[in-house]
Amino acid sequence: MIWLTIMAMAALVFGSRYLFLEPKLPVRLSKNTLAFLSYSAPAVLTAIFAPIVFVREGQLDLSVDNSYLICAVVAALLAYTTRNVLLTTVVSMGLFFTIH
Repeated sequence: MIWLTIMAMAALVFGSRYLFLEPKLPVRLSKNTLAFLSYSAPAVLTAIFAPIVFVREGQLDLSVDNSYLICAVVAALLAYTTRNVLLTTVVSMGLFFTIH
């Protein structure tokens, strides 16, 4: 049963990706749908990082000794000013390993 579930999920993910990535298929999305989908990546990333950065031991932690929050702020500022993904990643991870 587990293998059947894994294979079904793999087929579902592959099928949904293939429909939009294969240029020969006549699937075109409207401008409204594309505009709506443009918000999905920031929403998913926010849902992933917000609990990690802002919550510690089940409580909201906005203190100065929260190393996740400090590094997230540094990473956001670096990403905004430099627009360099590699630099942002290396500097923020280096800072995190230094202060954590």
